[in-house]
Amino acid sequence: MPIKIPTDLPAFDVLAREGVMVMGEDAALRQDIRPLKIALLNLMPKKIQTETQFARLIGATPLQIEFSLVRMTEHKTKNTAAEHMETFYRPFAEVAASGEKFDGLLITGAPIEHLPFTEVTYWDELTQVFDWTQSHVHSTFGICWGGMAMIYHFHGVQKHMLPKKAFGCFRHRNLAPASPYLRGFSDDCVIPVSRWTEMRQDEIDTAPGLVTLLGSDDCGPCLVEDPAHRALYIFNHFEYDSETLKQEYDRDVANGTPINVPQNYYPGDDPAQPPQNRWRSHAHLLYGNWINQIYQTTPFDQTLIGTR
Repeated sequence: MPIKIPTDLPAFDVLAREGVMVMGEDAALRQDIRPLKIALLNLMPKKIQTETQFARLIGATPLQIEFSLVRMTEHKTKNTAAEHMETFYRPFAEVAASGEKFDGLLITGAPIEHLPFTEVTYWDELTQVFDWTQSHVHSTFGICWGGMAMIYHFHGVQKHMLPKKAFGCFRHRNLAPASPYLRGFSDDCVIPVSRWTEMRQDEIDTAPGLVTLLGSDDCGPCLVEDPAHRALYIFNHFEYDSETLKQEYDRDVANGTPINVPQNYYPGDDPAQPPQNRWRSHAHLLYGNWINQIYQTTPFDQTLIGTR
């Protein structure tokens, strides 16, 4: 939440330059408050686990949030009960037809990295979602494959297959300490990574307007801001629970799938030891900052979302 201090107090400019959310008297008097409408387009197979992870993060602020669950219209999930989907999820076609607008939209990853984007069965509808966000969503957050798909759609930046899976907990550098999205971040932080593809910094740098906020010497760019499209793209998994990487590792071992022990995850890289969560605090910071930034900038009149 912002701190309200006089605009002529020396601390005002200092804190603003550091990325601290400060608000002057005039802005505070004009501020209206209402619940924020945040939607999750859930493309992951384990719907309930994923919706819980994101609800935990965006629900950890003092603000009231209306949380909506959205699915692709024709795609049928095989891993979540049809009753759950029918009860809690709305197809995108229905949401779009209603004209409803949202303050924020989260678009998850999906286990389809090996496919070219255009070969994904729901790619055409997903591009409609991306374009729809520009008129019906104030801020969009694409996660892992969802972020890669968005940056490809809007900027033509390609994903590239890795020779082996990037798997584990990797240190990332804070490249933009004054960014409002990194308010309170340390100079570096640990983030879980689980992907077979990568985005390359030199290709992101050629796309006008994109700003990389977090990056790793081991696994490349992580968090990218796209101001022109009011979007953030993150290619790694702050939302993961403590045992999510363990579950992925145990699954692959049980199936006989070749997989390396997730790096820097178990004490001593020993999978017999319980994993340690070293990213939870920064996860809450990032998503709390995203919610806070939406709160500060979204129109009070929801009909104006996407019009300015």
